[in-house]
Amino acid sequence: MPPAFPGNGASIWLLDSRSIDLAEISQYETWLGTTEADRYAWFARPLRRRQFLLGRALLRTAMGWMLGLSPAAIALEERPGQAPRLLAPAGGPYFSISHSGHWIACALSGTTRLGLDIELRDPQRDVLALARQAFGAAMTAELEGLPADERLALFYQRWSEAEARYKLGMDAASCVTLAHAELSIVLCSAAPLGQAPDLLLSGLTPD
Repeated sequence: MPPAFPGNGASIWLLDSRSIDLAEISQYETWLGTTEADRYAWFARPLRRRQFLLGRALLRTAMGWMLGLSPAAIALEERPGQAPRLLAPAGGPYFSISHSGHWIACALSGTTRLGLDIELRDPQRDVLALARQAFGAAMTAELEGLPADERLALFYQRWSEAEARYKLGMDAASCVTLAHAELSIVLCSAAPLGQAPDLLLSGLTPD
């Protein structure tokens, strides 16, 4: 069985969905529980369906690696407006799922609740207009004083942190920003992490 996280560490698994063979999709669909399958069928947009399915597949793959279980043995239940509930195995790790564009991510910890957000940085978006709506005048003024590339990076970092804190659902003891060429990645935790989260580029292997 793979070792548990040392102390109160965490890991983030990151998947580029462009690497997934379409022939594998039907296998991942068999991993879904009843409530997950119902929600999966509800999505009309192909991109959103793919993000949902691969998010659940990535979570099961990561959790299976952590616990020494088959991904198909991980049972989840949908909760409207909330993250899914882990049904089996009992007492499994804390987790959070996020996606943006073709990127899918999940975070796992054996000891503390997590909130993860990833955002694909889009240089075509009017981040100043978004900042006025989301963050107010002070943040907008800070962004206006930066070169375009730094403005983009800071806006998405703040946006990801706000989303990660919201997903955590409680006061965060720490929020960590991880470097990536395309993404803004922020992981918030209810308890301080003993070390920086591991960022693992992942593939998926059908069960």
